[in-house]
Amino acid sequence: MQRDALEIDTAAPAGHQESAKRQQILDGARKVFLAQGFDAASMGEIARTAGVSKGTLYVYFDSKEQLFEAIAHEQCAAQAEGIFAFDPTDHDVEAVLTRVGRGLVKFLCRPGAMSALRTVISISERMPEIGRQFYESGPMQGIATLAHYLEGEVAAGNLVIDDCEVAAAQFLESCQSTIFKRLLFNASDAPSDERIDHVVGIAVRTFLAAYQRPRADLTKLVRWSVGTRTMNASG
Repeated sequence: MQRDALEIDTAAPAGHQESAKRQQILDGARKVFLAQGFDAASMGEIARTAGVSKGTLYVYFDSKEQLFEAIAHEQCAAQAEGIFAFDPTDHDVEAVLTRVGRGLVKFLCRPGAMSALRTVISISERMPEIGRQFYESGPMQGIATLAHYLEGEVAAGNLVIDDCEVAAAQFLESCQSTIFKRLLFNASDAPSDERIDHVVGIAVRTFLAAYQRPRADLTKLVRWSVGTRTMNASG
């Protein structure tokens, strides 16, 4: 991309990847992308909205494609940090899944979220790298993290699952039922908290009905474990 050499700063500031200036640019770019869409957005307008010179903008980002990728990655990272954080010692599967389901749906339904997703979808055919990066750092990462937690619960004897990746994906999709696609296609307003709780509650109960170890099996497992420890102690 052609740039005015007079506008380009001679060097990036130390540690600029983590700087407030970089975040300032990302916030401005997000506003422009949401208001104008990816194609109509220009680096000049992004610089004006962010309150920086074009030279400063190009120090941090070479193109609006790179800017959009950074925004998408930041959004996915925020989702992973706030929602898909698991304590392997927390074996209350019902409570954990309820928290994850509610958190995910509320994250997806926040103001502006669907506009960003629609933009990713609209440009992913001609720029598949952006679509791939968004999926891998967002949905795929969420599924993988939840699957890892479920694997731990299988090992602990609380769940019986043949394929934890599929089970994790099924649960997350179930939590979005009747909600996500309506919003994506702008067919309804954001759901109430009561509606989210209702849908997520069904998803959790369905998951547990399919994968929770039957109580009879769990009782036998506990008795076997206690008996084994007793024999080892006496031996």
